[in-house]
Amino acid sequence: MKISGKYKNVMVEISRILLGVVFVFSGFVKAVDPLGTVYKIQDYLTAFGFQSLNSLALPLSFAQGIIEFALGVCLLLAVYRRSTSILILLVMLFMTPLTFYLAIKNPVTDCGCFGDALIISNWETFYKNIVLLVASVIVFLWYKQMNRVFSFRSSWLAALYTYLFIIGLSVYCYRNLPILDFRPYKVGANIPELMAIPEGAPHDEYESTFIYEKEGVQKEFTLDNYPANDSTWKFVDSKSKLIKKGYQPPIHDFTITTSDGGDLTHEVLADTSYTFLLIAHKFEKASDSNVDRINEIYDFSQQFGYRFYALTASTADQITEWVENTGAEYEICTTDDITLKTIIRSNPGLMLLKKGVIINKWAHRNLPSGAMLSRPLNEAPWGQIPPNRNVQKVILCLGALFIPLALLFIFDFITYRRKENKQAVLPEEENKK
Repeated sequence: MKISGKYKNVMVEISRILLGVVFVFSGFVKAVDPLGTVYKIQDYLTAFGFQSLNSLALPLSFAQGIIEFALGVCLLLAVYRRSTSILILLVMLFMTPLTFYLAIKNPVTDCGCFGDALIISNWETFYKNIVLLVASVIVFLWYKQMNRVFSFRSSWLAALYTYLFIIGLSVYCYRNLPILDFRPYKVGANIPELMAIPEGAPHDEYESTFIYEKEGVQKEFTLDNYPANDSTWKFVDSKSKLIKKGYQPPIHDFTITTSDGGDLTHEVLADTSYTFLLIAHKFEKASDSNVDRINEIYDFSQQFGYRFYALTASTADQITEWVENTGAEYEICTTDDITLKTIIRSNPGLMLLKKGVIINKWAHRNLPSGAMLSRPLNEAPWGQIPPNRNVQKVILCLGALFIPLALLFIFDFITYRRKENKQAVLPEEENKK
């Protein structure tokens, strides 16, 4: 069946917008949290037995976010239509079978395709990729139907600026902290409330089976039919299988354990004063370039009577080495490695708590210093929860991307497109004569 040009245009435009928006969103949330993408890539490498390639996780993280975002923008702008449509089709041809395998085998529970901004199941990811694969085939077959925003002479500038923008954003968020925090440990979060399970919330449901043996033959029973009163059956083993997942609070694994095995979690979260938590998921991998500033903040905490703990998942020997190398006098406690990497995307990083509420967070490159450490926190701006500026940050990012592209569009229209339109009109007028 032959498809008319009108329907082709509609199908291509819908597919182009769908693919472009999804790729831009997926690439953006990865770019603003490159370390989060690193951890997810490492999960994949571990699941497939390629732990030896973990050193490639960081460059792969940058590449994934940058390429997805740039391809999405190029598709929306119809820049390099043929090559962009080919690359997107190749991405979908790779990702669709992969997500089908993930849905069946479930080696990782979260695909990480939208970072922490939107968590969907592996089956939902596969169904989403089926739709995107169909859209990518449509765009690939009829890429010439896409209406170009820029002339060919200016397309390279639009693509180049898009890549430079997303590279700059990724590097900034890697060196500091993500400009948008989608995790439960964001500034302003109340940890005790996020750890609580609401009354009446559903619990995990398990199916138990029991293995009994009689005359050398083993058989499985359920709770309804196991031979409780038949002594001729000998109990061998039991198994439990999760059949329905119950409610899981956003924060369910936050604990603070002292070196002698004590639990400080409740004490810290219930403290009505300020508490500094130095987060270093692995001391052996932590940067020691700002240890003097860390020690200054510890001295500041002691001066005004604030708690100060370091949280790590390192071994006792690695903790001892850190203390010897940095002169640390603060108490060092242990917490789950994944939890620490979720709390803050910096190694080390600093988090400030009060009554279990996260007041602020800093990467080790921009820790408080100087005049900020001269007065008590209740009198200092950095001792208060900063206003939520996520909307302003998104608007700033959109402006930084699209204002230069809009200026380029105006220049391109005046310089090239208008001339092309005039040249296209002249032959039509000659034909009419």
